[in-house]
Parts: sequence; structure tokens; C-alpha cells
Amino acid sequence: MITFSELGLDEKLVKATDALGYVNPTPIQEKSIPVLISGTKDMIGLAQTGTGKTAAFGLPLLHLVDEKKKHPQALVVCPTRELCMQIVTELENFKKFMTGMNIVAVYGGTSISMQIRDLKRGVQIVVATPGRLIDLIERKAIDLEQIKYVVLDEADEMLNMGFKDDIEFILQNTPKREATWLFSATMPAEIKRVSKKYMKDPFEVTVGKTNSASQNIDHQFFVVNSHHRYEALKRLIDFNPGIYGIIFTRTKLDAQNIAEKLTRDGYDIDALHGDLSQQQRDKVMGAFREKTLQLLVATDVAARGIDVKEITHVINFELPDDIEVYTHRSGRTGRAGSTGICMSIVMNKDVYKIRSIEKMVQVKFNKLELPSGKDVCRKQFFSVMEKLLNTDISHGDYTTYLPMLQEKFADVTKEEILTRMAALEFDRFLKYYENAEDLNVREQQRRDRREVSQSMSQPSGRQRIDSRRPVQYSDGDTTRLFVNLGTKDGFYKSSFLQFILDMSELKKEVLGKIDMKDMNSWVEVDKKYASQMIKSIDGKNYRGRRIRMNDANSR
Repeated sequence: MITFSELGLDEKLVKATDALGYVNPTPIQEKSIPVLISGTKDMIGLAQTGTGKTAAFGLPLLHLVDEKKKHPQALVVCPTRELCMQIVTELENFKKFMTGMNIVAVYGGTSISMQIRDLKRGVQIVVATPGRLIDLIERKAIDLEQIKYVVLDEADEMLNMGFKDDIEFILQNTPKREATWLFSATMPAEIKRVSKKYMKDPFEVTVGKTNSASQNIDHQFFVVNSHHRYEALKRLIDFNPGIYGIIFTRTKLDAQNIAEKLTRDGYDIDALHGDLSQQQRDKVMGAFREKTLQLLVATDVAARGIDVKEITHVINFELPDDIEVYTHRSGRTGRAGSTGICMSIVMNKDVYKIRSIEKMVQVKFNKLELPSGKDVCRKQFFSVMEKLLNTDISHGDYTTYLPMLQEKFADVTKEEILTRMAALEFDRFLKYYENAEDLNVREQQRRDRREVSQSMSQPSGRQRIDSRRPVQYSDGDTTRLFVNLGTKDGFYKSSFLQFILDMSELKKEVLGKIDMKDMNSWVEVDKKYASQMIKSIDGKNYRGRRIRMNDANSR
């Protein structure tokens, strides 16, 4: 296998990788670094998160920039504050033996004046989120005239978050760049368009297949009735005693409700969603990284940029509408060569979605049955016994207490002690799961429901309606809403749909046709929910612009 010393990097960087214990580069690093250190080649790197992308562009940047010149020469743009900080941390480790090299992170949610002060001290590499970077450009607090290298990290995420115009603005303000490097997990049409417009004959590196899921992840799904979804979630958590993971929900309301319910039921858990302030978000993420929290409930938008190692499980409380989102969710586990499990709780009508995702990500999903109450108790029991047997007793002077213990338990048998211990530890589980029902949807149940559905939908020989088709409302059942947001605001249909659902906390089923133009859009919504959607969205701000939403037919 090739080593870092064979890639042509500066000897100080090789020394740093040796000090960090890195000997062999990952595939994306091995393919990218020799090309990028020339400094004159545009590149598109397609690889999932956790494959070593930061070193793939970070080491070449450190190799190329001149540490004697105290002005920005390289710019890394990424979607979130968390990712921004992670990139800077890694680059700091790599520049350990480059004493004159300075790196500054600029992002929202913290003092801009301090960041301006850091920039004025002299810096070679700037790592930034789009919004804060544009703020600094407009204040003339950062000079991008001499930027030679621009890196767009997690480019697909930035486009999904509506940063298309911001990215173009940044690229237009770096006229002297010699190379543009774009890293992404997926390759949507928008990225192709940006690369065609701003990159010249880019070299492409693909690690794994585009949109493919990690082979280190076991993809599982469980079929339940909708009213059993929360019970199924609890049972999966209880059946995996050592779980350290993320539960994904579609809306912030679901995230908050599930976190509150699980907290009341005694789990170490918190929610991560768009209503949290940056300070609250940092507090939640700090507790999760320190493993004070066992689980995190998050929306897709709030979870962007999270990079936490050792996550054992990802649970989809609901499947996402976008197949690419599934890849991002599942990619939170099974990182850096470790294995992980991605579990999805689905209803029978969603099984076709599983098959679609299977084809897209080219990985087999395993249909499993939810464990019974007895299975859960047995698993918990063995887990505690394993913990008991592996407890380290070498550090304390327990011999002092042994005579007292022996005296106290003189008339109690070993079997009785174990039974009492089990009762103490498992009383809650045993009572809760004593008469637990079977939550799995059986084939016979599905047949029965299908027959009932057919008989109800064919009273006069009419054809049975395909339940997989989206609901079609008659004209009298829907209201057409106008909203002053369109494709020029960085939206495409999928991201706009997710945006209005997150804002209104409604389900996708209540929506009909969406018609998007450059500056405006029209949304069909079930009449019963139209006022809720208007109330949730009208008057709010999007990137400094007031949103206007109203009935399209009203004056």
C-alpha cells in the first residue's frame, strides 16, 4: 500500500501525518492529493462523508500556500458551523510543524468583530460558512482578491440548504483563483451546472458509486401500523442496550415531541431542530459528543454538518421523501471503517419506498421483525450481566468491605442474590413488557386489509385505486396559495417542499401540485390546512427577505 510520504507532500506535512498515526491514505486521499498539489487543476471529488475528504483537500492546501505571505490565499466554504470547526481542527493538526501558517474559521452565531480581528492579524487559509463570508465581503472586512484556491466542501448540502446564489457570489468574488475543488457526496444537476460555469475541464475522482450507501452499514426495516410507531421506536432502543445514535424525524415538531416522550420514559435524550439558538445547539451537541446523551432526535436540516464518531445506530422514525437524504442519514454511522446499523420504521404502504432506495443506493435491506417483550427483557438482562462480569475491580480496596458483605449475605444463596439483583435491575422492564403485544404487521393482516379496501372501493365494479399514488383532491377540496419565493431564492422543488413542511409542520399528504417560477411559487394545499400554512409562513423572513403567502384567488 502507498504511504503519505510517497504522495509528494511537503516533508513537514508527512511528519505531521506520522505524528497523528496516519500511514496509508484513504482512497479519496490517494487519488486526489497527487493531482491537487500541482495547484493548477480543478477537481470534483465524489465521496461519502467520513472517507477522509478533509485531508484530501487540506493537505494540498497546506502544501501550496505560502506561509510567509500574511494574506488569504485559500478559501474553504462549507454549509454549517459544526463542519467549519471540524475542518479547522483537522487543518490545525496537519500544520503542527508549519509555525507561520494561520487558519481562521468564520461562521454565524458568534461575534463578527472577533473574527474580523483574527483576519487582520494575518491569515493564509479561511474556512467559512456562506452567510458569514458574504457578510464579511460586504463589510469589506476580508479581501478575496488574492485567493488562489477555493474549496467547496459538502457542495450538495449547501445547494440543498439554498446557498446556490451565495456560492456563485463567492466564486465571482475570487477572480484570480487558480484552482477550484468541489467535494460532494452526490452529483445533482445543480452541481453539474455550477461546475460547468465556474470550473475548467475538472478532474473527477469518485470513491464508491454516486448515491451509494456505505457497505459497512446494515440496513434494516420494520413494518408496523402507524399508531404503533412510537412503541416500535422504544422497543428498538430497548433491544439495543449499548445504542449511541441519532433518530431522524421529518419535522421539528416530531423531533421535540419524541424527545419529550422519551425523556419522560427515562431515556438520556435531547432534540436538535431549527428552533434552537446557537447556544442551545452547542449545548446539546456538547452533551451528545461527551455521551452524556445516549440519543439525539434531529431533523435533516438541523443535523447537517454533524460529524460524531462511534455512532452505532441511525433510526429513521419516518423515511425521508428524498432518496439522497436517506444516504446522508445512514452515512452518520459506519464511519472510518467501523460498522453501523440504519433502522427504518415503516408502514406497509412505505415498503415500495424501501425497494426504490435499495435500487438507488445498491444495497440490500433486511426486513426484520420487531422483538417481542420477552426478547427485549432477555437482551437487557444479558447486557447487564456482561457489564457485571467485565467490571474492573482492580482499582478499589474492596477487600475492606468483604467481611461485612459476607456477614450480611451469610444466609442468602448465590441463586437468591442473582435473582434479587435481576429483580432490582429489571423490575421496570418486566412490568412494562409483561403483556407486550406483537407490533409487527403480519402477512395475514395485510391481506385482510387489502380485501376490505377492495370491497369498499369497488361498490359498482369500479377499478380499485392504487394506494401508492399521491392523493388527488377535487377542485373544491384544495386552496391554491401564492408565496413570493422561487428558484432564484436557491430552491428547487424538493428543497422548497421540505422548507414549507418544516415551517408549517404539516405532512406531505396535505399538499397537491407545486408550481415554481423564478420569483414566486403556487402551492395546492388541502383546504382544512390552508390557514395553518399561511399563519406559519406569511410574515416570516427568509435570508433577510419577508415572506408573503396568501390565497392565490384573493385580491
